[in-house]
Amino acid sequence: MSQIIRIVLIALILIGAFFLWRQVDVSPEPTPSIEEPVVENEAGSFTSERGVSLVVTLPSKNSVISSPLKVTGTAPGTWYFEASFPIVLVNWDGLIIAQGYASAQTDWMTPEQVPFEGAIEFTDILPLTKEIEDPNSLQSFMKKGTLILQKDNPSGLPENDDALEIPVLFAQ
Repeated sequence: MSQIIRIVLIALILIGAFFLWRQVDVSPEPTPSIEEPVVENEAGSFTSERGVSLVVTLPSKNSVISSPLKVTGTAPGTWYFEASFPIVLVNWDGLIIAQGYASAQTDWMTPEQVPFEGAIEFTDILPLTKEIEDPNSLQSFMKKGTLILQKDNPSGLPENDDALEIPVLFAQ
């Protein structure tokens, strides 16, 4: 009887060790890496979150913008779907103020750089300014915003996402 108990205990230990080994051996899901900030290479030339080069001629980084905001530049043809990609304007707090599309100005079905143009209109950039007696007293952070150019991703797969963020300042 004690021999059977030893065999059962050894078998349980081996089965437990096997499951423990399998648990440790299984590779964990890759954790998303912390993306490097979007880098401006030279005047108007930027690198997106995934390392793709884009040129944005309008607006320039940290420029003062007003509505309608014209957006121009070049992006790889792989950023377009049906000759366009989304552009979004957010305020200092990440609130979407306006969104639209940049359209290809030439044939977009190429991996090469393709010129784009888009315009978005926005109003009431700082909704809280109506409650402030002196709009010139606004904190400087409330005048900051970001223009986001997004790679069009009809698949919806996160591995196909990419974006470029350009800091801008709102006109008073």
